[in-house]
Amino acid sequence: MSYRPTIGLEIHAELNTKTKMFCDCRNDPDETRPNANICPVCMAHPGTLPVMNKEAVRHVLRVGVALGGTLANESVFDRKSYFYPDIPKGYQISQYERPLVSGGSLAGIAVTRIHLEEDTARSTHVSPVALAKEGVKGTSLVDFNRAGVPLMELVTEPVIHDAKTAGRFARELQLLLRALGASLANLEKGEMRIEANVSVMKEEGGPPAGGLGTKVEIKNLNSFRSVERAIEFEVARQMKRLERGEPVVQETRGWDEAKQETFHQRFKEGSADYRYFPEPDLPKFIRAEIPDFADEVIRASLPELPWEKRVRYETLALKSSDAEYLAASIGRSAFFDAVASELSQDVALMQTAANYIVSDLAGWYAKHGLPAGKTGREEYANLSPAAFAKLMRMIADGSLSSRGAKDILTVLAERGGDPEQIAAEKGLLQLTDADALRTVVRAILKTHANVADDYRKGKEAALQFLVGQAMKETKGAGSPSLIRELIRENIGK
Repeated sequence: MSYRPTIGLEIHAELNTKTKMFCDCRNDPDETRPNANICPVCMAHPGTLPVMNKEAVRHVLRVGVALGGTLANESVFDRKSYFYPDIPKGYQISQYERPLVSGGSLAGIAVTRIHLEEDTARSTHVSPVALAKEGVKGTSLVDFNRAGVPLMELVTEPVIHDAKTAGRFARELQLLLRALGASLANLEKGEMRIEANVSVMKEEGGPPAGGLGTKVEIKNLNSFRSVERAIEFEVARQMKRLERGEPVVQETRGWDEAKQETFHQRFKEGSADYRYFPEPDLPKFIRAEIPDFADEVIRASLPELPWEKRVRYETLALKSSDAEYLAASIGRSAFFDAVASELSQDVALMQTAANYIVSDLAGWYAKHGLPAGKTGREEYANLSPAAFAKLMRMIADGSLSSRGAKDILTVLAERGGDPEQIAAEKGLLQLTDADALRTVVRAILKTHANVADDYRKGKEAALQFLVGQAMKETKGAGSPSLIRELIRENIGK
């Protein structure tokens, strides 16, 4: 018996705005003081009224246009009722039947909808022993700083059939959100939260004609690796149940990182359980009334999108893997583009630059680490594009050997500086004076006449020996390519 897994994703991202969704409290994800950014509106005091955050709407519309979705001409907010301690109103202001964006696709995966809502507060569960030390009774604390933060929710169609594809979609969405400036989307800080709906269906002799298996939701996965592993585990778990003739129960499950398995949390609610109804305190959103939200205005505001950047890099004859690596980080792509500008868009030099970024710089940062949470130019804080471009030109004109270039690049990454000055200080500049090297070569050929004869007879290894002797004589400063050329010239071959 064969089985076909089907996965749909629901991804929440906290939006990058100065204030919360419906009030003027600061939206500050780095605030460490509990309950510092709160007011009567986000605490749901009686008599307060919400006011929609225009910038949050703009972020969602820009994401929608980037994905080729349809922007709603009219949209409304709804009340989604549920009673948790982290929802002060007893309901969440969200969108149900009339979202801001419908349709679109990303990484080949169809998107159902993108809507806007407010985030919940943050609950912290502490052991009674730890709380007793502070003289506090109880086991749970609630911080309302996050309550009311603008939250974008994107829902995909159930068209994903393996964990790797799901992970790739989530990574591509994170990159898009960062490229648009819509969200930093750091999973480890909860700024992007991923939920996977997983079902498995028996394939009776082939792909099913229609329908899906019983859906199980896996909540709040906080890393791309966790997304992939949780989906793989859940697919295997459901297949085992079906093999044993046991039903798959519709439920919400969590992911235990330590055990690498999903676990039951609660039985899954349906939309009727949330008792959606239109939010009476917010007027209908009519896009035509806001000129800044016209399709052409939103489209004109978009920067170069990540997939467009990859195509541009590949037109420079960069390897597809190099183009993928450079475009996968705002910091890397910004650095490479700045270097390319310094190199006057010289394709050959840009290819050399890409190679050093992807191999040598990547290796250095992998060993020493990047500043936590950095997604912009801070990634290469010590290394200026001008200095890196100068290093590439020195490699191209033969001023530096490959080994010398790597040594200088390490210094530049550690503390910055001028590559030419560093090369001079470390004695790494190659000797490219043909007349001076010709004298060295002739002396080497005279000293090692027997090796020169071997080369004349066709022994290619003899040439490398002679080059090595000349490099030794120049204390590593001679240009290997020029030495090789002069040996051939003077040996008569």
